[in-house]
Amino acid sequence: MFLTPGLAYLLVLLLVPLALVLSYTVFQRGRFGGVVYEFTTENFSRLIDPLYFGVVLQSLKIAAVTTVIALLIGYPTAYLIAQLPRKWKTIALVAVVLPFWTNFIIRVYAWIILLSGPGLINSALNVFGIEPLELLYNEGAIVTGLLYSYLPLMVLPLYAAIERLDPQLREASANLGASAFTTFRKVTLPLTIPGVLTGSMFVFVPSLGNFVIPELLGGAASRSWWATSSGSSS
Repeated sequence: MFLTPGLAYLLVLLLVPLALVLSYTVFQRGRFGGVVYEFTTENFSRLIDPLYFGVVLQSLKIAAVTTVIALLIGYPTAYLIAQLPRKWKTIALVAVVLPFWTNFIIRVYAWIILLSGPGLINSALNVFGIEPLELLYNEGAIVTGLLYSYLPLMVLPLYAAIERLDPQLREASANLGASAFTTFRKVTLPLTIPGVLTGSMFVFVPSLGNFVIPELLGGAASRSWWATSSGSSS
């Protein structure tokens, strides 16, 4: 009885929309848009077409790189937050989610200002006599934008997993002569694997499907890659 509201929420707002999206994969696309409810498997065969398959591989690569970097940054961040006094934990967690208080598009355009040729980063480098760098319209810019947008989704599950750890386990490991690294490798990390998997999923999935950041920060680079794939396909 107590599970009914949560199960109903998942059913109505998650499973039903997901089932509708999956059902569209076996229907045809209308000539002027929309869905034609005639069964077809052409959509699946089109996925392995060199044109589309190349784009899928590129998306998988960028999403995987973003997820790995987010994990490398997010795990130490979550660990340090978990060690803070309770008052500072709240402040640190608010700082982590603070970017979500700003519109997504505004945050992406802020990175355009930072990474552009006459932007703030190149202007700062110019003070030290360093020539302007090509920071925008490449894969690095795309990964940076995705990482900035989804890093909190990695930190929060990791923090929740680390915060639930019994500190006596690490104390027992130290008392038995284990070094700090050994304690982390054999105690902390295995017990926080659920948080690692959850955070990785939270970062990988939206990074894989995001098209706004590659369009704005990848710019001509992402479109030229598509054109190259089209040319090789033809």
